[in-house]
Amino acid sequence: MRFTNILFAFMFLTITSCSDKIDGASDESYKESLEKLKSNLNDDEKAKFNDALKKIAFSDINSFSDLKNLEGIVEGAKVKLDGMTYVDVINEGDRMQKIIDDKNKEQAKLEVKELYAKMRSSQNDSIKLSSFKVEKSRFYKRKSGVYVISYEPVIDLIVLNNTNQAISRAYFTGTIKSPERTVPWLVKEFNYKIAGGLEPGEKDNWKLAPNSYSDWGSVDSPKDAIFTVTVTKLDGVDGEELFSIDFDEDDKERLNELINDYPEFIE
Repeated sequence: MRFTNILFAFMFLTITSCSDKIDGASDESYKESLEKLKSNLNDDEKAKFNDALKKIAFSDINSFSDLKNLEGIVEGAKVKLDGMTYVDVINEGDRMQKIIDDKNKEQAKLEVKELYAKMRSSQNDSIKLSSFKVEKSRFYKRKSGVYVISYEPVIDLIVLNNTNQAISRAYFTGTIKSPERTVPWLVKEFNYKIAGGLEPGEKDNWKLAPNSYSDWGSVDSPKDAIFTVTVTKLDGVDGEELFSIDFDEDDKERLNELINDYPEFIE
């Protein structure tokens, strides 16, 4: 008998919570009807209900500036929720979530497509960039001054342009690293605008002088450290970009995140 009473009580609460409706006629009736409806819900149901309410209330928010109109958001929510039961709110919240999921998936699909295109372009350009040879790379600090001694950083390169185009500016990533150490002393990008350009087949020796107050000036690497240089971009005669490796670690990490969430987009 006691079990039957408990079962009837539970059924009554369930039916009540499902049939109670939100009254959006006024602020007072809106708050009272929400509280009454929530009073018949358990903790899990309240959490689902509140989550659905947020999705419905903010469904028309398209930009950060829209959030400034809090009064308008509240009024809009009252209109949308007026006459809804608990089940109505949950179903509408699920519908809103599906719209959000579909939109996110479509955006992810476009981003994955762009990242794959960027990766392929970088791979193709990497092959072309390999024709611009760095035959020698050395980094050292040159003693300067008479009364006040300082040491100025120098990047010494011998380059050969084996591409089929004249180059007006070259971009590099320089790495200073000791053979027995995992972490480099310095990884730094630099570039050089070539006076008169470098024609196909030409070789040149550049001694570049980075700013002494930059990382080049402050790095304190040991004598056994090796300086390696990678060509990352080349500009043509009019300053236009010819080839570029612009698919970096951030792009790689982002692509991996997206295809982990949406494996169906793997190419």
